[in-house]
Amino acid sequence: MTINLATFDGEVAADRLQAFVRDNSDIERIELLFPTINGIFRGKWLPPEDISKLAKGGLRLPISTYALDTWGRDVDATGLGIVDGDPDGIGIPVVDSLARIPWTKHPAAQILMTMITMDGEPCRYDPRQVLAGAVSRFKNVGLTPVVATELEFFFTRPIAAGPGAPEPPFETANGNLCNLDVLAAYDDVLHDIRQFCDTQGVAADVVLAEAGNGQFELNFKHVADAVLAADQAILFKRIVIGSAQKHGMDATFMAKPYGDDVGSGMHVHVSLVDAAGNTIFSSNDGVGLKLQQAIGGVLATMRELQAIFAPNLNSYRRFQPNSFAPVSPVWGLDHRGVAVRVPESAGPGARLEHRICGADVNPYLAITAILGGMRIGLEKQISPGAPIESGNGVAGEKLHHDWKSAVDEFAESAAAADIFGDDFRNVYSALRQSEIEALSKMVSDVEYRTYLRSI
Repeated sequence: MTINLATFDGEVAADRLQAFVRDNSDIERIELLFPTINGIFRGKWLPPEDISKLAKGGLRLPISTYALDTWGRDVDATGLGIVDGDPDGIGIPVVDSLARIPWTKHPAAQILMTMITMDGEPCRYDPRQVLAGAVSRFKNVGLTPVVATELEFFFTRPIAAGPGAPEPPFETANGNLCNLDVLAAYDDVLHDIRQFCDTQGVAADVVLAEAGNGQFELNFKHVADAVLAADQAILFKRIVIGSAQKHGMDATFMAKPYGDDVGSGMHVHVSLVDAAGNTIFSSNDGVGLKLQQAIGGVLATMRELQAIFAPNLNSYRRFQPNSFAPVSPVWGLDHRGVAVRVPESAGPGARLEHRICGADVNPYLAITAILGGMRIGLEKQISPGAPIESGNGVAGEKLHHDWKSAVDEFAESAAAADIFGDDFRNVYSALRQSEIEALSKMVSDVEYRTYLRSI
């Protein structure tokens, strides 16, 4: 699904789009999905008869759409929106992503969109374009990232419009982790999720019950296209929520929806292959030097980029000692308590596994940050130090435990500027800082219950 804007053929795209509409004559709308900086889809509904507009550059959207906050508001500090006249960009379809939506009441289809400016340049705030830029830096030296993600989520009872904690759909037996009976209890909705993944071209692999009540994980197949891997991860979130609602439930990808239960993460597996398709990380003598250097770069940049891996206030509730959310930038061999794990170091499966992202992460930006750290490690030949053998932390440097300090470091980070560019780093930081300010002014219910009449 990677789109090369320099060679995008509008006529070929128009033929393919129109053929889809002819073959699916019952659909009533096409949902145009622009994945924004916050990982939230925004866009438009297009009548099927107007689909040729997509290939002709006839679909426009304000560039500032990518930088709306979580509530959908402009943030003046980004420099985007009304403060710069709110100019449009041109939406370009990712043609291979056009597919039916199986869960809607009325027949519909969807398509991922990317954006160029009115001058024909890639939009620097489009997460797909940001990731494509990171991939191109590897291609310039003859390397291709091979990526797979794993995503955890919770099914819940229908989520009300107002405030309130989520609740599991129903109680299941103790010991949910890898419990086949739990999988069977959710068989109908899990069946639909697999079917809908097939319909939308999402390469789902293994599904398992996770430790939390109503929590599951789905693994994706490795693909030699990092943008496609991110496309599939973000589309999967939509599939899960749509499937859950079809079955009278809801689903959430919050990092920590329950304070007293496990959180949800997104693990990312990455290897690098050369022009012959061979991984450069493989070694028959332990962890090879190039894999070590890639890990070294990921660890060296991890604190600076943590605002990407943990983008929201709730994200930081996951980072607890002796949990599966690491608290230190450390690595280990087949060790699930570390920030970077090496599942295999020899053969075609040699790779690193990045383990600190919450499920609330934007997959495009997370993969961009991981690839950027790997590139820096290889370029600067950074050593990761010795692997650890127990626990999930060591004495010394820790990852951030609060949102503000993570965002402040990202805003000043040279690594972030190198990987994302100054403009994107500044917009992302302003967006996060605006949300921090807004949420810091909100007095929570628990504060009222604890303090209002007791002090």
